[in-house]
Amino acid sequence: MAETIMVYIVKVSIVQFAAYPCFCGVVMVYQVAVGGAHIPVFLKLGSLLVWSYHDFFNRYRVLMKKREISKNDKKLICKTLLENLIKDPDKFQFGRTKIFFRAGQVAYLEKLRADKFRAATIMIQKTVRGWLQRVKYRRMRNAAITIQRYTRGHLARRLADHLRKTRAAIIFQKQYRMLRIFHAFQKIRKATITIQAFTRGMFVRKIYHKILLEHKATIIQKHARAWLARKQFLHFKCAAVVIQCYFRRMKARQELKKLKIEARSAQHLKKLNIGMENKVVQLQRKIDDQNKEYMHLNEQLSALTSAYATDVEKLKKELEQYRQNQGDTNQLVNLKKEIESLRLELEKSHSERKIIEDTYDKEKDLLRKRVSDLEEENALLKQEKEELNNRILCQSEDEFAQNTVKENLLTKKELEEERSRYQNLVKEYSRLEQRYDNLRDEMTIIKQTPGHRRNPSNQSSLESDSNCPSVSTSEIGDTEDAIQQVEDVGLDKAAMDMTLFLKLQKRVRELEQERKKLQTQLEKKKSQVIETKNEMDSDRDTDLAYNNLKRQELESENKKLKNELNELRKTIVDRVTQNNSSSDVQDSYTLLLNQLKSANEELEVRKEEVLILRAQIIKAAQQKDIGKNMDSNINTYTSWPNSDKHVDAEDAIEAYHGVCQTNRLLEAQLQDQRREHEEEVETLKTQMETLREEMEKQQQAFFQTLQLPPEAQVEFGIQQEIARLTNENLDLKELLEKLEKNEKKLKKQLKIYMKKVQDFEATQATAQTERRRHELTRQVTVQRKEKDFQGMLEYYKEDEPLLIRNLITDLKPQTVSATVPCLPAYILYMCIRHADYINDDQKVHSLLTSTINGIKKVLKKHNDDFQMTSFWLANTCRLLHCLKQYSGDTGFMTQNTAKQNEHCLKNFDLTEYRQVLSDLSIQIYQQLFKIAEGMLQPMIVSAMLESESIQGLSGVKPMGYRNRSSSMVDGDNSYSLDAVIRQLNTFHSIMCDQGLDPEIIQQVFKQLFYMINAVTLNNLLLRKDVCSWSTGMQLRYNISQLEEWLRGKNLQQSGAAETVEPLIQAAQLLQLKKKTSEDAEAICSLCTSLSTQQIVKILNLYTPVNEFEERVTVAFIRNIQANLQERNDPPQLLLDYKYMFPVLFPFSPSSITMDSIHIPASLNLEFLNEV
Repeated sequence: MAETIMVYIVKVSIVQFAAYPCFCGVVMVYQVAVGGAHIPVFLKLGSLLVWSYHDFFNRYRVLMKKREISKNDKKLICKTLLENLIKDPDKFQFGRTKIFFRAGQVAYLEKLRADKFRAATIMIQKTVRGWLQRVKYRRMRNAAITIQRYTRGHLARRLADHLRKTRAAIIFQKQYRMLRIFHAFQKIRKATITIQAFTRGMFVRKIYHKILLEHKATIIQKHARAWLARKQFLHFKCAAVVIQCYFRRMKARQELKKLKIEARSAQHLKKLNIGMENKVVQLQRKIDDQNKEYMHLNEQLSALTSAYATDVEKLKKELEQYRQNQGDTNQLVNLKKEIESLRLELEKSHSERKIIEDTYDKEKDLLRKRVSDLEEENALLKQEKEELNNRILCQSEDEFAQNTVKENLLTKKELEEERSRYQNLVKEYSRLEQRYDNLRDEMTIIKQTPGHRRNPSNQSSLESDSNCPSVSTSEIGDTEDAIQQVEDVGLDKAAMDMTLFLKLQKRVRELEQERKKLQTQLEKKKSQVIETKNEMDSDRDTDLAYNNLKRQELESENKKLKNELNELRKTIVDRVTQNNSSSDVQDSYTLLLNQLKSANEELEVRKEEVLILRAQIIKAAQQKDIGKNMDSNINTYTSWPNSDKHVDAEDAIEAYHGVCQTNRLLEAQLQDQRREHEEEVETLKTQMETLREEMEKQQQAFFQTLQLPPEAQVEFGIQQEIARLTNENLDLKELLEKLEKNEKKLKKQLKIYMKKVQDFEATQATAQTERRRHELTRQVTVQRKEKDFQGMLEYYKEDEPLLIRNLITDLKPQTVSATVPCLPAYILYMCIRHADYINDDQKVHSLLTSTINGIKKVLKKHNDDFQMTSFWLANTCRLLHCLKQYSGDTGFMTQNTAKQNEHCLKNFDLTEYRQVLSDLSIQIYQQLFKIAEGMLQPMIVSAMLESESIQGLSGVKPMGYRNRSSSMVDGDNSYSLDAVIRQLNTFHSIMCDQGLDPEIIQQVFKQLFYMINAVTLNNLLLRKDVCSWSTGMQLRYNISQLEEWLRGKNLQQSGAAETVEPLIQAAQLLQLKKKTSEDAEAICSLCTSLSTQQIVKILNLYTPVNEFEERVTVAFIRNIQANLQERNDPPQLLLDYKYMFPVLFPFSPSSITMDSIHIPASLNLEFLNEV
C-alpha cells in the first residue's frame, strides 16, 4: 500500500510478526477478514496517523451539530469539529487533503463516538420499554374497570330492587291508613256539620226575633216621642209668639217715642241730608265706573267688529281673486262657511261678554258686602282693643310684665307652629307635585303605546282652546287645571287650603283607576288589532285578485293609447317633412285635440255607466239575492237607461266588487256598533258593581247601628251625615271650580282671539320691517354702552331660554366662585328691573316663572349635591332680598343709599312672586337638610357612642360585655368624632363660600345638632351595652368638642347648643351617683330636658363597669318616679329625628350697587346689553 490506510488488526500473534518482520499487505487483509473483535488503528508513514477529510467526515459525523452539517464545505466542518473537541492545536494538523493526528487522539475521538452511540441506544431502549409498560398498564386498567363496572351494576340493581319493594310497601300502608282515617274523618265531619247547623239556626232565630222585637219597639217609641215632641213644640210656639208680640209692641213704642223726639230736632234733618249727599256721591262714582267699563267694552266690541269687517273684506277680495283665477265653487263654499263660523264666534263673544258683565256685577255686589262686613268686624275689633287697653291700665305693672312675657312666648310658639304647619304643607305640596309628575309621565307612556284610539291627540294648547270653547272634562285636564289653580291662587293660599289638597289626593286616586282602565282597554284594543289584521289579510287576498284584473285592463288600454299616439306623431312628422307650411301643422294639432276630446268623452260616459251600475246593483242586492242577480247580469248583457251601450261582463265584475266593498263597510260599521255596545255594557256592569259595593257598605253600617245603643246610633248617624255633607260640599266645590275654570278659559280665548285678529293683518313686509327695527335697536343698545351704566340689563324675548340655560340650568358653582357671591341673583334682578323700566308685564312674568322652573329642574337633577343645593338656596334668598330691598316699601329701604334708591322698581308690585320665592327657598332648605342628613347620619352612632375619643376608656367595658367585640367599631363603617367635625367643616365652608346668609347657616346647624342629639339619644335608650359610666364620660367629652367647634365658628348664638341639652343631661345621668334619696333629688333637678320615661329607661339599662360598682335598685327608680309625678311630660320615649324646626329667612339688604357688578365672560352672556 503506497498510502496510509485504515485497517482492523485482530489477534495478531507474535509468531506472525516474527515470521513477517516487515509490512505485508496480504497478511493484514487476511487478519482483517478472519478477525472477530476489530480494533481500529491508523497505520501511517512515520509516527503520525492520517485521515482524509471525506473519511473523517463520514466516521465522526455523529459528533457534529446539525447547523454545522448544513454547510457545504466538509473541510471547514472538520476543522471546526476538531477545534471544538481537541483544545491543544499541537495534537493535530490540517493538510491540503488530509488531517494528521498525534498518538492517542484517534482513540479519544473513538471514545467520544462510542459514548454518543451508547447514549442513543439507551434512549431507544428507554422509549421502547416505556411503551411496553404503558401498553401493559392500560390492559390491566381496562380489565379492572370492567370488573368494577359489572360488580357495581350488580350492587346497584340489588339496591334498586330493594328500594322499589320498600316504596311499594310504604304506598300500600299509606293508602290503607289514609282510607281508614278518611272514613273516620267523614263521620266526625257530618256529625259536626249537623250539630253546627242546628245550633246556628237556633241562634239566628233568637237574634232575628230579638231584632224584630227591638225594631217594633223603636217604631212605637218613635211615633210616641214624635207625638209628644209635636205637642210640646206647639205649646212652646204659642208661648213664644205671645212673648214676642208683647216684646215687639214694647220696642215699637220706645222707637216711636225716639222718632218723635228726633223728628222735632234740626240735627236729625242735617244727618239725613249728609247721608243723602254721601249716597248721591257714591252712586255717582258707581255710575262713572260703570260708564267707564261700558265704554271699555264698547271699544273692545268696536275693535272686534272692525277687525271682523276687515277680515270679511279681505275674504271677499280673496274670493274675487279666486273667482278670477279659477272657477271652482268649492272654495266659495268654504269661504262662506268661514264667514258663517266667524259670525257665530262673534255672536258667542257677545253672549260671553254679557255673561262676564253679569258675573262682574255679582262679584261687585259680593265685594261690597264683604267690605261692609270687614268694616263692622274692624269696628268690633277696635272696641275690643279699647276694652283690653282699659283692662291693662287697671292692672299692676308686674302683672302686665308677666302677661306680656307669657303672651310673647305663646305667640312665638303659635307662630312657630304655624310656620312648621305651613312648611309641612309646602313639603306635602311638593311631594304631591312630584307624584303628579310621575303619574303624568306614566300617562304619556301609556298614550304613546301603539294601538287604535278614537281621539287623534291628547295635547291641549291655547289654540285648541280658542277653537273649542267647551270645557274639557277629561281626567288629565282636571289635574292640569288643579295645578294651574294652585299657580294662580299662590302657593301660600293653596297650602292653607286643605280642600285643594284633598281634591288633589282624590284626583290621584282617580288617575290610578283610570290607568288601570286604560291598561284593560289597551289589552282589548291589542286583541282587536290582531282580529283586524286577520281580516285585513283575508281582504287583501280578494283585493289583490281584483287589482290584478284591473291592472291588466289598464295596461292593455295604455298600450292602445300609446300606439295611437305614436301613429299620430308619425303622421305629424310626415306631414311636416312633406309640407313645411304652418297650415298642415295646425291641422294635425286640431286632429289631436279632437281625438283627445272624444277619448275624454268616452271616459266620462264609462264612468257614468259604472256609477249607475253600482247604484242599481246595490238596490237589487237589498231586495233580492245577490248571487242570482249577479249571475244573470254577468251572463247576459244588460242595457241602462242613461247609456245607449250595452254593459260587458268586465263592467259587471267591477260593479260586483263595488257591492262587496259596500258590504264590507256595512260590516265594519256593525262591528263598531257592537264594540260600542259591549263597552257600554261593561261600563254599566262596573257601575252596577260600584253600586253593589255601596249597598253592601250601607247594609253593614245599618247592621252595626242596630247593634249599638240608641245614643251611639244617634252619634253614628250624625257622623255619617257629616261625612255625606262634606263629600257633597267637595263635589259642589269642584263644580264651582270647573265653572270658574270655564270662565277663565273663555276669557283667555277672547284675549287670544283678539290677538289673532290683530296679528292676522301682519304680512311679510311687516316682518321685514320688524327685523330692521330689531337691528336698529341692537345698534342703539351698543351705543348705550358708552353712557353711564344704570344697573339694568336688556335682552330680547327670543334670548330668554338662552339666558335661563346659561345662568341656571348649565351653570356650575365653580365658574362663579371667584366673582361676587350670588352673582346670578343680581343678574336676574337687573333683567327684571329693565323689564319694569320698559313697563313689560309679560316679560317680567315669563322671566320669573322660567327662573323658578329652571331652579326646580336643577334641584331635581342634582338632588344629592350639597354644593349645588346651597348655591341655589343662597341665590334664591338673595333674589328675594333684592325684590324686597328695591320694592319701594319704606320698611325695606331704611339701610339703602341714595344710589340704591334709584335702582328701585317703578311700575310693578312683585309681592306675590316674593311669596312664591320664599316657598321655593323653603323647599330648597328642606332638600339641603335632607342631603346633609343622608351624609351625616351614618357617622353619628359610631362617632358619638362607639369611638375612642378619650384613650383608655374603651377597654373599660360594662359587666357582661367584656368578651364581646363591637362590629361597628371594627368594621368598615366606623367613624370617629374627627370625621363628623370634618364633615361639619365642609358644610360650613361650602355655605360661607356660596354667600349664604349667616342666619340661615345658624338654622342649618341648629337642625343638624338636633338630629345628632335625637339619633344619639335614641340609640342610648335602646342599647344596654352603651349605658355605662365610661360611655357617659366619652359622650360628655364628644359634646364638649362639638360645643368648642360651635364657639370656633361663632355659632353659639344659633341655638344649636340648646338642642344638645338632653344628651348632656343623659351623659351626666350616667356619671352621677344612684343610691340615696338626695341623689334622686339631684337627678330630678338636673335632668329637666329629659322626660320621666327617658330617665327611668336609662336607669333600667344602666350596667356597672366592674364588680365593685352597685346596680341601680328598684327602690331608687321608684323614688325618682315619685319625684317626677308632677311633671306633664309627653308619653313618647324616643325623639323624632326627622322633625324640622320652622325656617326663617330674615331680610338682609345688600350693600352692593347694581352698576358696580361686572359680568364675567365665562357665563356666555354676550347677548345681554348694559343700559
